Amino acid sequence: VSRPPDWFSLAVQFGVWPLPQTFTSSIERSPLSPEAFYFEYGSQSAAQQGCSVLDAAFTRYFPLIFPDYTGNGVLRFYTCYQPATVCCTVGVTLLTAALIDCLLYIIHLLLTGLETFSQLVYQDDFGAHFYHYFVNKTEIVDFPRFQFRGILLDTSRHYLPVKTILQTLDAMAYSKFNVFHWHIVDDPSFPYQSRTYPDLSSKGAFHPMTHIYTQSDVRRVISHARLWGIRVLPEFDSPGHTASWGKGQSDLLTPCYRGSSLSGTFGPVNPVLPSTYQFMARLFKEVSSVFPDSHIHLGGDEVNFSCWSSNPDIRAFMKKMGFGVDFTKLEAFYMENIVNITSALNKTAIVWQDVFDYHELIPKDTVLHIWKGTPASYQAELSRMTKAGMKVLLAAPWYINHISYGQDWHQYYNVQPLDFPGTEEQKKLVIGGEVCMWGEYVDATNLTPRLWPRASAAAERLWSDEKQTSSADKAFPRFQDLRCKLVRRGIRAEPLYVGHCKHEYQGV
Repeated sequence: VSRPPDWFSLAVQFGVWPLPQTFTSSIERSPLSPEAFYFEYGSQSAAQQGCSVLDAAFTRYFPLIFPDYTGNGVLRFYTCYQPATVCCTVGVTLLTAALIDCLLYIIHLLLTGLETFSQLVYQDDFGAHFYHYFVNKTEIVDFPRFQFRGILLDTSRHYLPVKTILQTLDAMAYSKFNVFHWHIVDDPSFPYQSRTYPDLSSKGAFHPMTHIYTQSDVRRVISHARLWGIRVLPEFDSPGHTASWGKGQSDLLTPCYRGSSLSGTFGPVNPVLPSTYQFMARLFKEVSSVFPDSHIHLGGDEVNFSCWSSNPDIRAFMKKMGFGVDFTKLEAFYMENIVNITSALNKTAIVWQDVFDYHELIPKDTVLHIWKGTPASYQAELSRMTKAGMKVLLAAPWYINHISYGQDWHQYYNVQPLDFPGTEEQKKLVIGGEVCMWGEYVDATNLTPRLWPRASAAAERLWSDEKQTSSADKAFPRFQDLRCKLVRRGIRAEPLYVGHCKHEYQGV
């Protein structure tokens, strides 16, 4: 009898990604038949049949577990003593209002458990048995290392069809990402169709009918994400990155001057007009009702001060407020007002790191988002932010819109988010990280292969134990296996290196 492989070898063999916290398996295997395979709610579970998220997950995962099954695909629920049963128990028995969020969190963890199970099932290479599917005896204890594991998509620089976004959500779930950061508008276009200000998209989108996201589209994305346990975090970045806003909202942007005359161009949002804040209050009231997530991203990055400095009304306001010629103080004035607007709507703000760098007075629960810098600089930023008691997200090392020849996923895999000077209490304030796919050179034609499986390298870093996943070389066989699983599930994930998949991609 050969010696059973250790847990890590088995994890490699079965391609579990991200790697679980603990994984104990043996060579003892059981056959699975789709004709005798059932999902079951535990008798003591707080969630039972009729839980829309889990019911949908059971239906969705059946063909993922048995990809070649050609039967009628009827999903059946039976008790836990059936021949092969996945028994799911939500361990919350008293559903008070305070525990509803806990219940939802546990359900979302169950979804990740279903994903792990689907990756453990494998097929006999030779088809010599009556059962073609197997699972080895395995015990797993698992939980995410970081609570926030995000993917950013930019739908302003190029419009992404809803179908493309939905497929991205599917692929996110396969790697256990749980936040879709929707950078929905920016300088080039304003595709979000607002009920309150319809001119924003009718005049600011690339096309007012074909290149917009209607309220129905947004609901569809949020609903689809919910079934995967994914939050949808909207971003409406200001005062910069707002050129498209001005097309549908007059007097919102700052008129620029050349000497003493108007230049005919416009800069960032005008922060000195009361009408600006009236507009923002109405817009964010709508956005807060459309997007149910507890957080909202307010941007605050890359503000070009040249237009503000050219405008005599802005300079007069600066003098009146005692800001002198320090335009970071003017941006701080603006962002503090915007954060106050969203706080009044019971939303917690997320802002880019510029807001912290400019010493803006924002609530302590505001989340800071690091987007720039070398490892040394973002490590120093992590240290400063957490020392100030602020929660932090890290995105700087995971800008995967940048591509290079070769296996560039290694650089994303080797990031160590907590490798910065600070106490253990400081490091607890790093709540997660995010992969960013900016859209200057990305649309529906190349989004998927550019995103996958490279983003999954960051997914393991944000989920798994860092010590057990310290080697990209050791991770490579599992990563290759994940890539082939994605291809088999219809995700056009690009190759990692020379090789092949047993089930190659069969076309669009």
